[in-house]
Amino acid sequence: MTAGIPEFIPAVVRARLRDLQLLARRPSGSPGFGAHHSRSHGAGLEFAQYRAYQQGDDPLQFDGKLHARSDRYYVREAERDSPLEAWLLVDATASMAQGDAARPGWSRLDAARAIAACVIELALRQGDRFGLVTIGGDGLAMVPAASGPRQRNRCLLHLRRLQARGAWPAPASLRAVGERIGAGSLALVLGDCFDEACVGLAGQLSAARREVLTVQILTAEERDFPFHGGYRFTDPETGEELLGDGASAREEFLVRFAAARRSLAARLASQGIRHVEYFLDQPLDAPLQRLFGKASGDAGTERT
Repeated sequence: MTAGIPEFIPAVVRARLRDLQLLARRPSGSPGFGAHHSRSHGAGLEFAQYRAYQQGDDPLQFDGKLHARSDRYYVREAERDSPLEAWLLVDATASMAQGDAARPGWSRLDAARAIAACVIELALRQGDRFGLVTIGGDGLAMVPAASGPRQRNRCLLHLRRLQARGAWPAPASLRAVGERIGAGSLALVLGDCFDEACVGLAGQLSAARREVLTVQILTAEERDFPFHGGYRFTDPETGEELLGDGASAREEFLVRFAAARRSLAARLASQGIRHVEYFLDQPLDAPLQRLFGKASGDAGTERT
């Protein structure tokens, strides 16, 4: 990565991204793959240029003759057809600061940053355009869609500066999101999906013919509720507190939490939105493997 640009993706995860490809399932109304010839670079058939090797690149793309002449590794890139425009919508409200004892120092927002960075790398590799929207206590911020390494760097720097605070803004202030994200675009929402405004925005984008995917970022503690003894539970966005005994509250919490997750999954599925869950103790690329991997199939919604 270029000096000064944050590296959110571990090398082992970057290597696994080679098997993934961003694809839109909903017809966009624009020419599809193979019909729209863009001068973009990625995995394709027609040679376009060389570029310096980056960690995680496929060794099969190395050019041995050029390495022999220059003693440096270069990768062959090819022109490909790509009408896709991908948008990352990142929840940066206060609840995204929550961490997990199962993975100290790793918060929901850290996971959202890293998953967004993975999608950016996929779009960059394919030569697709991509943009970034962050929503939190500081309001709405956008990095307009573009392509190329400089665009990636702009997005990663914006993600590095992002802090989790405040609550979702009023729905009226989110109107600009739908206006900027064009019909047929792929929009990936990364957040805990606890806010009605977040779920509502995803539904509005889907109804307006954007292909919407949601990754609900949850803690292992929410999944397992491993609390014993007296606890004070605090809502980071409202400040509301609840005192209780962990062991006695566990069964009721797990039943209600599972029901809420099933209800959310069903609601999103009814709106044509692909939805998966990610827990903070899982591999970083797990939700992307379910959404874009070879075994993703047509199930659309994961319910766990």
